[in-house]
Amino acid sequence: MNISVDTYLVTQKSHSRDRSTPEIVSEAIEGGIDVVQLREKHETIRSRYTIGKEIRALTEEAGIPFIINDRVDLAAALNADGVHLGDDDLPVKAARDVLGNSAIIGRSVSTVSAATEAVDAGADYLGVGAVYQTSSKDVDDAEAEIGESKLTEIAESVEVPIVAIGGITPDRAHSVIEAGADGVAVISAITKADDPCAATVQLNKAVVSSSTSPEEVHSWAHPPILASSIDRRSVRNRWSMQSQIMSLWTRLQTSFFTGVDSRWCQMIFES
Repeated sequence: MNISVDTYLVTQKSHSRDRSTPEIVSEAIEGGIDVVQLREKHETIRSRYTIGKEIRALTEEAGIPFIINDRVDLAAALNADGVHLGDDDLPVKAARDVLGNSAIIGRSVSTVSAATEAVDAGADYLGVGAVYQTSSKDVDDAEAEIGESKLTEIAESVEVPIVAIGGITPDRAHSVIEAGADGVAVISAITKADDPCAATVQLNKAVVSSSTSPEEVHSWAHPPILASSIDRRSVRNRWSMQSQIMSLWTRLQTSFFTGVDSRWCQMIFES
């Protein structure tokens, strides 16, 4: 699966301060988000389908993956790029049977045993957490605040990308990347922000600065948002560096030459 997981938005309308989920997603895309997951736990399946159609159009136009939380049937109905599964959802293999080999299948885990089991079953990436205390998701006590050391144990036990989730902020991005995560997933950090686009840019910058060193990336040759996909740890198994670079280069070309993301580009290069 050839995608970047540096920054990963999980939607939740109840945190969006009277703004629609597609509005938040559009702003996050402008800010350079890499993956969007439709969650919306408190919405009916019909409502999620309606919202999902709008988001599918936005992500398709932007060329970024669209993932559905829990519901394999909804992922199929929306022609989403994949599904993210939890403990109470269909097994990874069953989801693969329904969605096909090209689908991106993620799995939430909080232990080494669950991580290795998910990867053995065919999961393409793992969402690990909750790393810190969070009010955005209801988690069992055993899965709450697993901490950075547990994140490291899980990251070292598998060979697929790791996305840290749970209480993640730009200030904490460095710590979780250093602990072994390849990217960060957030709800509140973007959906509750006054300016979701600016919040996404800030998160991207935090991940970039944590993932690369001056020796690895020269700022003139590689603009910051491009550099985030060159992190050697994020290129695992089938997730190729070349495809990540080409995807982000396409987005940069769109930004520079069409002006679609002019605000995003201006903010990216401000320093």
